[in-house]
Amino acid sequence: MDEQQQLVVMQLIMAGGNAKNAAFEAIRAAKIGDFKQAKAKLKEADHFLADAHQAQTSMLTAEANGQHQVVSLLMVHGQDHVMTAITFRDLAEEIVALYERLGEKSAS
Repeated sequence: MDEQQQLVVMQLIMAGGNAKNAAFEAIRAAKIGDFKQAKAKLKEADHFLADAHQAQTSMLTAEANGQHQVVSLLMVHGQDHVMTAITFRDLAEEIVALYERLGEKSAS
């Protein structure tokens, strides 16, 4: 794996971790009834996932242009971080919506 590929893999790991963290913060905010903050944190998670998508796209583009991408354990780890973050972000959105709905029911 060359230096450029290592950089992309590290971008995947960082973006995935940051997205998951932002999604977790969205749940925490919703839990205390701060839905504005919760939704902002979901958008922040989306931003980090977009960064990860750009990193993935750069690898796919290089591969399509004939530059073989080495699939290492580190690469798999990076992709795992991103996929976990996507799943966690989607689940966080549902949890935020559930807290919001419960808040509306208790207010009435």
